[in-house]
Amino acid sequence: MKIHEYQGKEILRTFNVPTPAGHVAFTPDEAVAAAEKLGGSIWVVKSQIHAGGRGKGDVYHPDTRELIMNGGVKVAKSLDEVREYASKMLGNLLVTIQTGAEGKIVHRVLIEEGVDIRKEFYAGMLLDRVQSKNVMMVSTEGGMEIEKVAAETPEKILKVTIDPAVGFQTYQARALAFGLGLTGDAFKNGVKFLTALAKAYDALDASMFEINPLVLTGDGRIIALDAKVNFDDNALDRHPDFAALRDLDEEAPLEIEASKYNLNYIKLDGNVGCMVNGAGLAMGTMDIIKLAGGEPANFLDVGGGASAETVENGFRIILGDPNVKAILINIFGGIVRCDRIANGVIQAAQNIDINVPIVVRLAGTNAVEAAEILNNSGVKFMVASTLKEAAEKVTRAIAS
Repeated sequence: MKIHEYQGKEILRTFNVPTPAGHVAFTPDEAVAAAEKLGGSIWVVKSQIHAGGRGKGDVYHPDTRELIMNGGVKVAKSLDEVREYASKMLGNLLVTIQTGAEGKIVHRVLIEEGVDIRKEFYAGMLLDRVQSKNVMMVSTEGGMEIEKVAAETPEKILKVTIDPAVGFQTYQARALAFGLGLTGDAFKNGVKFLTALAKAYDALDASMFEINPLVLTGDGRIIALDAKVNFDDNALDRHPDFAALRDLDEEAPLEIEASKYNLNYIKLDGNVGCMVNGAGLAMGTMDIIKLAGGEPANFLDVGGGASAETVENGFRIILGDPNVKAILINIFGGIVRCDRIANGVIQAAQNIDINVPIVVRLAGTNAVEAAEILNNSGVKFMVASTLKEAAEKVTRAIAS
């Protein structure tokens, strides 16, 4: 689960992670009022979307695609500039390297106090799936995409692995702060910052923290100038208050609909709708479709049960994408027998007006009986026995 920068900073402050003072605004008037409340003579106006690269992005009119302004993060030196930048961001389309060409509409902005920046760094935390342990990493190359740093100068990324039995240790924080070249009070503040960050990550059941840039101020403070905070969806039951942080404007409508039925759905750019049980099988199915010359329209994992109700909801989600020209159902009958899955697919297909070709490949217990049920159903299914055959049939169906 993703949240906005201002929400992440509000949460981090409760764990004594220093951030600039700031207020969210939904209108230009609110933006000016926020700047007046903060005081001072310099403010930063930051568009709030669930994507990085905002400062290097461009703001466009959502209908005409006319360029309105370069940059989704602006430094304002007067209240008039605060109003101007907020007016140009709110309601318009911000396109960044992470949003792709379609961009995202800006519905809110963060107004923050200006900060005297002496040096920029990077700090992040995430799970290393190879080690099955959390990792904290820092870099002296703040303000840059960490992927670029990793590709071009990997030696500038310092990492420590956190043993879950003992947690993040002070000596690890000191090693990272030393690696950033911090000294004196800045070193002490850096150790405190990283320790508080690790505590917050663990307590929040986070899946990723990214502080880019982490900055050293002119008076020796270490603060999070930016904050990307993602939560582990599997732990949301332990944090019911997080539900209020969800911004549906930032999510694809079909993905929102799928979440209502506990379906794991991600929209893609292709035209072959995929309905599969199991994340690994779903990814393999998409790969085979690509190899056969097709383009998957989605990732959809219906789970191990694959009941008639689940399949029917899956159909509705897939067909909600106008780009879908054919559907490939690839389900392994392990928890549920293939013949029961086949009957569920038939029932679902009869309840929904489906006007695109459907290719079905069922493997596992009673797969032969399932193929007979599908062939004798009266519904126009194309039945395949192997995944390769299924992928070839669905791509041919689209081409014909």
